[in-house]
Amino acid sequence: MEYRTEKDSLGAVNVPRNALWGAETQRALENFPISGLAQYRAFVWATAALKRAAAEVNRDLGLLAPPLAEAISASAQEVMDNEWADQFVVDPIQAGAGTSHHMNVNEVIANRANQILGYQLDDPRKPVNPHDHVNMAQSTNDTVPTAIRLGCLWRLGESLKTLDALQQVLEQKSREFDDVIKSGRTHLQDAVPVRLGQEFGAYAQAIAFDRERIATAGDRLRRIGIGGTATGTGLNAHPQYHARMIERINQLTGLQVRSSGNLFESMQSLADPVDFSAALNTLAITLTRIANDLRLLASGPTTGLAEIELPAAQPGSSIMPGKVNPVMAEMLNMACYQVMGNHFTVMLAASAGQLELNVMMPIVAYNLFQTMDILIRAIGTFTSKCAVGITANRENAAAWLARSTALVTALNPVMGYEKAAQVAQEAMARRVPIRQVVLEKRYLTAEQLDHILDLAAMTEGGILDTSRQK
Repeated sequence: MEYRTEKDSLGAVNVPRNALWGAETQRALENFPISGLAQYRAFVWATAALKRAAAEVNRDLGLLAPPLAEAISASAQEVMDNEWADQFVVDPIQAGAGTSHHMNVNEVIANRANQILGYQLDDPRKPVNPHDHVNMAQSTNDTVPTAIRLGCLWRLGESLKTLDALQQVLEQKSREFDDVIKSGRTHLQDAVPVRLGQEFGAYAQAIAFDRERIATAGDRLRRIGIGGTATGTGLNAHPQYHARMIERINQLTGLQVRSSGNLFESMQSLADPVDFSAALNTLAITLTRIANDLRLLASGPTTGLAEIELPAAQPGSSIMPGKVNPVMAEMLNMACYQVMGNHFTVMLAASAGQLELNVMMPIVAYNLFQTMDILIRAIGTFTSKCAVGITANRENAAAWLARSTALVTALNPVMGYEKAAQVAQEAMARRVPIRQVVLEKRYLTAEQLDHILDLAAMTEGGILDTSRQK
C-alpha cells in the first residue's frame, strides 16, 4: 500500500494514499482495533448534517470564507447522501466522548472539500483544515450529543411507520378472528372464555401504546445544545450561532429541533437519549410477550395448543423430517433480547457522566442506532413474513374450550362459589364436562345451562340475567 504523510498535534502519521481521512483518524484506527464494528449510517449522517449547517452559518456570520464554506457544505452533503461510506472507519469503542468519530468526519469532509476546490490529498497547500474550518465554533462535546439526537430523529419516522404496519395487521386479525371463541388462560391454566379476536386486539393496542411512548420520548430528543462548545459556555462560537444553527438544521433536515434552553445541561446529561432508549426497550418487552404468546398458541401441531397456525417459513430441523418451527417469532425474541441488552448499556453509560461531560457517548450512540436498526428490520420482517399469514384453528379452539372447567365461573351467581368449585373438581377428577356433572346432580336444567353457558355472552362480560333460572 502507498502512503502519504499527514500531521496532527502529535506529529507526522502515515495515511493510505487515497484515504480521505487524516492523521487523527489513522491514530484511532491503530489505537482502537477493538470490536471490528462500524458506525451506523445515522451517526455519520447526523454529524455531517451538523458540519454542513455550521459551515453555512459561519459563512453567513462572516467568519468563514464563502469558497471554503461552499466546498465544506458540498462535501458534507455528499456524506449525508451516503457517498464515501467506506471512509468512516473508527471503531465504535474508541476514545471518550467520541472525538475519534468526530475527527474522522471532520477529516473526510475537509479532504473531500479540498478535492472539490481542486487540490490533491497530498498537496501541502490544501486550504480547508478539519479543525479551523470544518470544526469552526464546534467541539466534540456539543457535536456528538447533538448528532445522537439528530440520528435518532432521522430514523424515528421509519420506526413509527413500521409499528403502524404491525398494529394494522394485528387489528385486521382481531376482526378476522372475532368469532373464534376459545379458552382464556391465566397462570397458564384454564380461564374463562375469550375470543381470539380479543387477544389480537389487545396485542394491537399494546403496540399502539408503545408507539405513543416512543413518539413522546422522540420529541424530547428535539431539544439540542449545539453551540455550547467545550463546556456549555459557547466559547469560540458567535453569540448568534446557537439560534442560527437550530434554524439551519431545521431547514436542512426538517427534524423540527429546538433549543434545550440550557447548553450546560445538554452536555452534562444524556437523560433524553436514555428516555428514548427506555421507550424502545418497553417496545421490546411488549414484542417479546406477544411473540411468546404466538409460540404458545401455535404449539404442536398435534401435541400442543395449536389454536393458531403461523406461516411456514423454512424447514425446522436437520434431523426430523417435516418439522416446521415458529422461526419468525423466535427471531423477534432474539432481536428484542439484543435491544434489552443495548438499553442496559445505555443506562450504565449515561450514569457515568462526570461534571461537564459524559465521555461514554460513543457507546450510547452505537447501541441506540443498533437498537433502532434491529427493531425496524425485525418488526418489518415479522409483520410481512408471519403476522399477515396467521390463521385460526377453529376446531382446536372449540375442542379445548369444550373441555375447560373454567366455564363453571359463569355458574357462580346461580350456584355460589363453593358449589361451583365442587362441580369443577368433580369434572376434573372424572374428566367429564361441567355440563354433565351439573345435569347429573340436577343443580340446573338443560335449558338453564344453555342460557348460562352461552359462550359468546361470556366473552362480553357483565352479570348474566339469571331470571330464567329462578
